[in-house]
Amino acid sequence: MDREEDMRLARITPEISRRTITLLRELAGLEPPERVPEDAMVLADAILAEHGTDGLRVLVMTLSAWATAQIENVAELSQRSYEAVLDAMELACMEANGDE
Repeated sequence: MDREEDMRLARITPEISRRTITLLRELAGLEPPERVPEDAMVLADAILAEHGTDGLRVLVMTLSAWATAQIENVAELSQRSYEAVLDAMELACMEANGDE
């Protein structure tokens, strides 16, 4: 990224981070769990409408950073490797999607 792009993304990062935290508070424990992607898409659509692709990029960067930190935390607490935690996540996705 160049300096101009860094500055542009930095300006919208605090707002998108706050909105993401709010979303995660609403999604944690949500029933039925099928609503999680639906509600997440509503936020993504709103960010796209308000901030364009820069907003979506910040959203993805923010979520990726937080997800990575939590995967590392789960691995440490469960005394498993990062790869083992990710394998379990991938298996859960495959089972949910009916993949074999």
